[in-house]
Amino acid sequence: MSSLMIDVQGTSLTAEDNELIAHPKVGGLILFSRNFTSPTQLMALNKSIKAINPELLIAVDHEGGRVQRFRQGFSNIPAMGKIYPQAAKASSSLQQTLFDAGNIATNMGYLMAVEVQSVGIDISFAPVLDIDDISDVIGDRGFHQEPEIIESLACAFIKGMRQAGMKATGKHFPGHGSVKEDSHVAMAVDKRSKNDIFAKDLLVFERMIKSNQLSALMPAHVIYPNVDDLPVGFSAFWLQTILRQQLGFNGVIFSDDLSMQGATPAGGYAQRCEAAYQAGCDMLLVCNDRVGAIAAIDNANLPRRAESERRVKSMLNKSAYDFSELDKNPNWQKSRQFLF
Repeated sequence: MSSLMIDVQGTSLTAEDNELIAHPKVGGLILFSRNFTSPTQLMALNKSIKAINPELLIAVDHEGGRVQRFRQGFSNIPAMGKIYPQAAKASSSLQQTLFDAGNIATNMGYLMAVEVQSVGIDISFAPVLDIDDISDVIGDRGFHQEPEIIESLACAFIKGMRQAGMKATGKHFPGHGSVKEDSHVAMAVDKRSKNDIFAKDLLVFERMIKSNQLSALMPAHVIYPNVDDLPVGFSAFWLQTILRQQLGFNGVIFSDDLSMQGATPAGGYAQRCEAAYQAGCDMLLVCNDRVGAIAAIDNANLPRRAESERRVKSMLNKSAYDFSELDKNPNWQKSRQFLF
């Protein structure tokens, strides 16, 4: 079963990279800034990856703002939390601000997606649907403080992504913005009531699932003890009972990075992968730890699930854009006019 998403070490493939990418358990690869020096180099890297496995899903976290893996040659996408204030500067009403902010968001979604896909990447894990509240790690990665405005701008951003041919991945279900701790480096626990979580943070996800905006979701490495004792990505109650059954979500569930501190309660890497897979994740991310990735490949028991494979395959990039020819694309030129 091709359920693991791993990473590679540098700007070109090593012999070990080649061997791991070809392993039947590996179905995806995530890129980081260390894998990039120029668009031309990145295109060559991705072609060499796809030559090993054409159906390998290549992903990146390229949201804009401080989470943008590729800089030189790429547009400098603003943080999503900057869009609404930018629109408000020249607006005389809430309605006009929302309209202008939505226009900016659509163009930023298109710009991000068309550039990322033009170098051979299938998806960016975007948009962030978390509320810009007290979180140490979310902040202006989120669109706004109010769920209704987040929904409006996220839908506009996804409209732009779809115009470029990219499927949207909402994160971090059911919402990381109201949790102060950074789950990359700490155990994040949200002690609010189930009603508070569902009426605020989860509301954005619920509405966007119902309006069929999201092709994939990524759960938070957060424990909500008044809902379940397990972090969301390891919780069958969150992923199966709530997300699949109650909310009716039928898309891909990507685990968040299983090397993060918030994933450690599940045990070693093989145990983390098995627990996330059994809970309902379709693809399991093991990043920035080559020893951990090899342990997962060698030891995790991940029986084949045809439905998971079908969902993941649906995320592959079918765009025909080439980075060297973007300047001939009038939509790319138009969208760049909205940069600020």
